[in-house]
Formats: sequence, C-alpha cells, structure tokens
Amino acid sequence: MKCLLTILIVIFVGLQYRLWVGDGSFADRARLEREISQQSAENLRMTERNRVLAVEVADLKNGDEMIEARARSDIGMIKNGETFFMTHTPDD
Repeated sequence: MKCLLTILIVIFVGLQYRLWVGDGSFADRARLEREISQQSAENLRMTERNRVLAVEVADLKNGDEMIEARARSDIGMIKNGETFFMTHTPDD
C-alpha cells in the first residue's frame, strides 16, 4: 500500500511540474500569448505600411504629377522658367 501511495505521489508531482513549469505550462502559454499579441500589432503596422506603399506605387504608375512631386522633393528638380530660391536660417 505504501509503495502504491509513493508511486501515485511521484506521478502527481510529475504532472504538477509539467503543468506549472514544463512545455505547455501556464507560463509557457502566457509567453506565447504575449508573443502573439506583439506579432499581431506588428502585422497591423506592416499592413498599413503596405497599403500606403501600394497607393504610392499606383500613383507613380498612373500620374505624371506624382512623379514630378517626387522629383521635386527628393532630388530638388525645377521646371524650365522657374527660379530656385534657397533660404538659410542662422544657427543659434
């Protein structure tokens, strides 16, 4: 009888260990849920970024105005007949 009780206690302790510390434990599950929520937030941010980039690509493919605006802002191009003015603010 003592042998059976000892075996049952060892099995119970082993199962409790897996429940609280081992693979699939409560702590492991909580960590995985945190990682899932972080990844979901990152996926939402990337989805919005991809949407903005898709709109920009469509504008670049369809309109000369967008290409002109990018050329003006990125590399400082000006049209013929325009005058370029550069202003300088003094450093404090």
